[in-house]
Amino acid sequence: MKKTTCLKEMLVSSKLDFIMEAHNGLSAKIVEEAGFRGIWASGLSISAALGVRDNNEASWTQVLEVLEFMSDATNIPILLDGDTGYGNFNNMRRLVRKLEQRQIGGVCIEDKIFPKTNSFISGETQPLADIDEFCGKIKAAKDAQQDDDFNVVARVEAFIAGWGLEEALIRAEAYRMAGADAILIHSKKSNPSDIEMFMKEWAGRHPVVIVPTKYYSTPTDHFRDLGVNLVIWANHNVRASITAMQKISCRVFNDQSLINVEDEIATVSEIFRIQGADELKDAEKKYLPTAGMNINAVILAASQGIRLGKLTNDIPKALLKIKGKTLLGNQIDSFNQIGIKDITVVRGFAKEKVVVANAKMIDNDEHSTTSELYSLYLAKEHLRENSLVSYGDIYYQGFILNELLNDKNDITIVADADTHKTEDYRDYIITERPYSKKLFLDTTQLLKMSSNLKESEINGEFIGIWKMNEIGSQIVRKTLERMALKDDFKMLRMSDLFNEIIKDGYRIGVKFIRGAWLDIDEVVDLLKVEEIHANKY
Repeated sequence: MKKTTCLKEMLVSSKLDFIMEAHNGLSAKIVEEAGFRGIWASGLSISAALGVRDNNEASWTQVLEVLEFMSDATNIPILLDGDTGYGNFNNMRRLVRKLEQRQIGGVCIEDKIFPKTNSFISGETQPLADIDEFCGKIKAAKDAQQDDDFNVVARVEAFIAGWGLEEALIRAEAYRMAGADAILIHSKKSNPSDIEMFMKEWAGRHPVVIVPTKYYSTPTDHFRDLGVNLVIWANHNVRASITAMQKISCRVFNDQSLINVEDEIATVSEIFRIQGADELKDAEKKYLPTAGMNINAVILAASQGIRLGKLTNDIPKALLKIKGKTLLGNQIDSFNQIGIKDITVVRGFAKEKVVVANAKMIDNDEHSTTSELYSLYLAKEHLRENSLVSYGDIYYQGFILNELLNDKNDITIVADADTHKTEDYRDYIITERPYSKKLFLDTTQLLKMSSNLKESEINGEFIGIWKMNEIGSQIVRKTLERMALKDDFKMLRMSDLFNEIIKDGYRIGVKFIRGAWLDIDEVVDLLKVEEIHANKY
């Protein structure tokens, strides 16, 4: 059922119902969990939570922002304390449209002058709105609504302003005739005498809402006997929170310790529960590419990067910085964002400077006379159920990881289709099918990888990042162990591993990209990477 319809049923029901004040998403969720069927978005409470007075000091757009969080957090209807409608009939029309967009159940407007003053502050001195002008607001609100069940409650302030029963009845009837869905009759007396007089003369001609903040000691059954439709508990959550925060803040200040308060307050896990942390965990399992996978990453970061000159005299390439963060740090952040926390780094040159929290370290002390394949061999025990391998000196956009991990091949590499033969060493590839515009929707098969291919043969270039599942990891480990028996093993390249796997009859998938990455080999590459960084997120 729509939230507007739920609120409508509460207003017209002969059974007395109750809605409870909330002032943000957290309190709204608490109200719903307590069992209430509706929420009162109190203007006083929202203003107080924002640290301003209840005099329209918070703009209506700021109130809308709070309402959006409240509505998103709950499934029960919200009745907004809309003050005077935040202006004239035109402001009222726009307000209704914006409330409907946020699935708010209805709005209550009061017949006072904008900007309003809280009813309990010098109420007798507060002028009331012109009846015809206020009726025009009600009509404008009803004409503006798109949902037939959206509710407009007209709040009568005649008793608050000292005008008496006759004025209250005149105004209530005029507002009913203008189209209001219910009448809120307000009183600041400590007893229900104003309400009793009104309800007797009103004789049930239209739904009535009350706010017993001042006459709180009245038995609730008396409201039932009077024929009231809805009771608003108007500001008690914000008042309760103030008392609790004052008490705890003073205690912590005086004690300079948390020891005496920890048992008196909600646990952090309770906050997580209300926030829906468990739902996020379930969503991560559904939407993240690492969902349900025990996946780890191995970063090969042993090389110095001699071609970068003075920049890598004392640090390895992986510690070069882009926008204040190292290449290695950027990679680890990208892994963490998709749920990969088990990370192994193979370090070599200036290894003492490669220190990464929560990452395992493997040292390639022969980095100056070995290749990236030997670094991978040292980390072969870390190639497990699902493993991702990346060179430590590359920079790439994060979407590459998501799409790579979604591939179903036992072994899959990422290749750039936008490549041309150069004098530098490059891992060029020949594939079963060339790049197509399907990009990541299309996976083809690697036939060969080499730095010595003819221009006409090249379909792309391996960018230095690949993944394997459990079967693929077994294939890679077995192949590495066999290749390690060769005399020249320490100088073999990653391309030799892939070609050996292909020779053994296994399939290696290729996911194509176009750009969105860079291999940092020269100083000019650090300048080129700025454009990639700008589009990374």
